[in-house]
Amino acid sequence: MKVRNSELRNESRLSRKVRIRKRVTGTTERPRLVVFRSTRHIECQVIDDTVGNTLAAATSMSKEFQVGIAELKKLDVAKKVGALIAERCKAKGIDSVVFDRNGFLYHGRVAALADAAREAGLKF
Repeated sequence: MKVRNSELRNESRLSRKVRIRKRVTGTTERPRLVVFRSTRHIECQVIDDTVGNTLAAATSMSKEFQVGIAELKKLDVAKKVGALIAERCKAKGIDSVVFDRNGFLYHGRVAALADAAREAGLKF
């Protein structure tokens, strides 16, 4: 059976994810900001791993992004999602998080989301 490149790429990402999650955990004081990137959208959640609760979330599929998303580049959408998650964290009283890139390389849209969240006042 022939293995496709996309399957190999996803297996590599999942093994990186396991390695990262051994060390990165979110606490009540510093929850975990986890990012998921698909070919079209980007999502992020702030998770408290001690109780397993999602404290805040932002995604490019939400209603506020559907207006005018077609003319934006994916990198710009990632920046807007990063600013939105930082705003939602500030509203909940969260100012410091642990960044979990979820096995994705810290490059492109993942880095843009992290940088936008930092610029909006979230500490990593």
